[in-house]
Amino acid sequence: MAYSKGEHYDEKVTSGLIKTYKETLDLLGEDSEREGLQKTPERVAKAMQFLTQGYQMDANAILNSAKFHEEVSEMVIVKDIELYSMCEHHMLPFYGKAHVAYIPNGYITGLSKIARVVDVYSRRLQVQERLTQQILTSIKETLNPLGVAVVIEASHLCMMMRGVQKQNSVTTTSAFWGEFEKNETRSEFVKLISSKLH
Repeated sequence: MAYSKGEHYDEKVTSGLIKTYKETLDLLGEDSEREGLQKTPERVAKAMQFLTQGYQMDANAILNSAKFHEEVSEMVIVKDIELYSMCEHHMLPFYGKAHVAYIPNGYITGLSKIARVVDVYSRRLQVQERLTQQILTSIKETLNPLGVAVVIEASHLCMMMRGVQKQNSVTTTSAFWGEFEKNETRSEFVKLISSKLH
């Protein structure tokens, strides 16, 4: 086989999580030994490691792995990047889209690396406000651009399933630095991410 993709889990972490989730099921009034739940603790243990894999990833290293010298200074936008994260307050998912732009200052990076930076920080226990800023900071520090902009639109299950139970609410956060702090540049970015060019 020329290509094979697999998943690898830390055995110590997995076994500890399995024990914890088995106890959790029993504390909730379930029978963790019944047929439908026997493998649930293992599945959840692996799922949680997958959903928080960002802790083992380095966003700056990812950007540096495909950093190229280019004499361009026009806005680069990667929009509608799907993101899935976990609210750190209730450990319930939030999901949506990130729109990321930067203005090069001698260096560009592979377009897929921008999406991977979003994954690095979203695959952690998060709050949307911090996630937005972390993406901006990583691009700013690594590429030293003239400006960076990040806008995230997300729906939070902690608001939809529990508490206030507002199913149609969407939270938007933004962070701007450098040239994007100027109204003209920021307006151009917002217009471009709002339009349907394809």
